[in-house]
Amino acid sequence: MIEIINNNVFHLMNDKVSYVLYLMKNNQLGHLYYGSPLGKLTQNDVDYMLERNNKSAGTVKFYKDDGMFTLSDRLQEYPVYGTSDFKEGAIEIVDSKRTPLYLDFQFVKYEKEFTKERNLAYPATYSENEESQTLKIRLHDSNHNIDLIINYTIFENSAVIARSQEVINKSEDSITIEKLYSGVLELNNNNYDFIHFSGAWLKERHIKKKKLTQGKVSVESLKGASGHQHNPLVLLQEKSGNLNHGDVYGSNIIYSGNFVSQVEIDEWDNLRLLTGINSDYFSWKLGKNESFKSPEAILAYSNEGLNGISNEFSSFIENHVIDRQWQKQNRPIVFNNWEATYHDFTDESLVSLAEKGKSLGMECFVLDDGWFKNRHNDRTSLGDWVTDEKKFPNGLRDFSEKIQDQGLELGLWFEPEMISLDTQLYEEHPDWVVGHPYERKSVGRGQFVLDFSNPEVIENIYAQMKAIIEETNITYIKWDMNRNITEAYSEYLKEKQIDQTEFFHRYISGVYTLYNKILMDFPEMFIEACAGGGGRYDLGMLFYSPQIWPSDDSDAVERLAIMSGTLLGYPLSSFSNHVSASPNHQVYRETSIEMRQHVAMFGPHGYELDLNELGDEEQEKITKGIEWYKENRKLLTHGSFKQLMDPTNPENEYSWGVFNEDVSEAIISFYRILAKPNSAVTEYIEVPFLSEEKTYKINDTEVVSGQTLKKFGLRKPYQYNGANAGQAQVSGDFQSYIYHIIEVDEKEENNG
Repeated sequence: MIEIINNNVFHLMNDKVSYVLYLMKNNQLGHLYYGSPLGKLTQNDVDYMLERNNKSAGTVKFYKDDGMFTLSDRLQEYPVYGTSDFKEGAIEIVDSKRTPLYLDFQFVKYEKEFTKERNLAYPATYSENEESQTLKIRLHDSNHNIDLIINYTIFENSAVIARSQEVINKSEDSITIEKLYSGVLELNNNNYDFIHFSGAWLKERHIKKKKLTQGKVSVESLKGASGHQHNPLVLLQEKSGNLNHGDVYGSNIIYSGNFVSQVEIDEWDNLRLLTGINSDYFSWKLGKNESFKSPEAILAYSNEGLNGISNEFSSFIENHVIDRQWQKQNRPIVFNNWEATYHDFTDESLVSLAEKGKSLGMECFVLDDGWFKNRHNDRTSLGDWVTDEKKFPNGLRDFSEKIQDQGLELGLWFEPEMISLDTQLYEEHPDWVVGHPYERKSVGRGQFVLDFSNPEVIENIYAQMKAIIEETNITYIKWDMNRNITEAYSEYLKEKQIDQTEFFHRYISGVYTLYNKILMDFPEMFIEACAGGGGRYDLGMLFYSPQIWPSDDSDAVERLAIMSGTLLGYPLSSFSNHVSASPNHQVYRETSIEMRQHVAMFGPHGYELDLNELGDEEQEKITKGIEWYKENRKLLTHGSFKQLMDPTNPENEYSWGVFNEDVSEAIISFYRILAKPNSAVTEYIEVPFLSEEKTYKINDTEVVSGQTLKKFGLRKPYQYNGANAGQAQVSGDFQSYIYHIIEVDEKEENNG
């Protein structure tokens, strides 16, 4: 998968992609190509690609005696600002006197590695059975005696390139890294639109598209988390492309803290994409022989439009980021008590709810916020993870046994990164709270953030969590984080004489350490990540948590936009979906139980409403819906997912399809938000993924050839229009319809 030509051209290749880099005239790394596979390169190919006998006007020469070489117009692998290149660079380092170092990293040697093991100590890609090859290129700046190692990993059957950088200080003096981005991609024209995924609490990861022109566009977070407002995932879509056609490049980072993802277009329409740790409020000091490694970035490519890049990311993340053990096990159908009870419950009322859920077909009871001492609202008690004896007079062990004796799994909610000021933990350790040493401090939800840059804090919280896990024998943790970091300051770092601008990275590394401790001691623990909903929906979380609560807004209509955006870069199996009450508790919208189920069945499925308030008809629909979901769970969780209507230009309708590997079975959904008056008699949904060689039965009624369905389309459900009451399949606002399409054999085809 890695071809070396003349020791100066490096070709990462497989059946899906080629990535080519080379040594430029100044012995730095230049970029040649990333896209559809080139096959084995000949010497003539290489000579043609390397020819550079021209330079742009108005540029500064890199060498005083070479008038044709400048970095201003060369595509590079790891650019440095100010070395005849004036766009933003990927790395900035200062010496002990804060003097900027204009680094000249020149090639020293390369190595190949054929294994990439999964290591819980820090999130990164992994592979098994030599599924990947890694090219490690060592560069050296001789003026300052600093090494830079760039790692490129290519994987079998994937168009993804993973890359990271490591800086090693070989000098006698200390240096400080002020910027070290993880991913760089340079393209030689701006024929792309910039797509990012932005929003706010309750409306995360909506698709936003911007036209690129000369200048810079970026998304970022300085909240200490990837955030509700922006996501590290960005796409570059060919302007003439669509859902299933055209080049698309994608970028993401395996990181959960402050980030930036940006694109800059220069005066010659060259495009530079950068992603990594946000350089604002970041630095890292290195003494002699000390090193720092950037988080890993993943770059993806497809020439099959937005659905193509979505499938590349989804397959890659499931196989090389998320722990593969979770592909082999059914995701449990969860009943979460939060919107049923909030903080107001007893152990008896919870046991009764669990019994009700079990009778309807649910498999895991998740006890949400409010189970620990004095937690009667969201302004108290965080940090003291001990059982509330008033709610559980016989203890959590007794409660857990009652749940598990019903044949249900048990899950518990934790918010381990937070602390309330009325706790014993705060009384004993006020210096463990993040915040500057001045009187005025910001307050969020009446709570503060624990200093996870301090290893002692992590040990304390883990000891408390471990005791609860062992007492209750839980198999499921819902890990929440409801408050962003303000006045980022650590008494621990002050004591250790470490610069406070190292805090944010040390904090998120501490979060990963706590995950590591839990999973090392409880390797089969299923963790669902949550951060006030979707405030940390990122690859760093997915490395430890195969599933994420995508938004605190469980409204089925809002979830259409959230899901359409999220699934352009994250797998269906990661998207936790619950059926909640109507009217919805976040937007007070009323929707049918059918629509709520039809949205929530795509991905891991669950429920979050007061079951005691349901009538017999709703209970029956839930029971039947769960039975159907269980029959089709594997397909709905791990099947290939495609969007059938352009989510970058949503109007009133959405449609999704999920299908198995040989396309012998598919489930397709259709959603219409508002009813339309006197609509067309027949309208169709394009289904390009069906096989033309097969014949399919639709919802156990119509038998149609795949060729006809692909070229004619799948007929939309008949909408009530005032004159077709007997034929209408959907009516009113907030419509939904499910098609179950299964291959039929020749005998059934002929009978049809």
